[in-house]
Amino acid sequence: MKRIIAKSTLREFWENNADSEQYLKTWYDTAKNANWLSHNDVKNTYLQASILKNGRVVFNIKGNSYRLVVKFNFEKQWAFIRFIGTHNDYDKIDADTI
Repeated sequence: MKRIIAKSTLREFWENNADSEQYLKTWYDTAKNANWLSHNDVKNTYLQASILKNGRVVFNIKGNSYRLVVKFNFEKQWAFIRFIGTHNDYDKIDADTI
């Protein structure tokens, strides 16, 4: 991905949830250096990722302790961080529209 918007969202989360920091940094580095052209490419890297509507993908972070929702624009090679939180927080959102 050429651009991930916004790393600051991840940073703010790991500042309040220190156990997630290394996992989110690893996800960020992997995504930043990836040449994902489709959801299938994402799934080839992250087998446990869930493909949703509207270009969104849910990633399990830290052994499924946290959920990360990212909206992709594969044509422009952009990834938009839409949500990061616990499972309980995730259950309160609509991941297809957030």
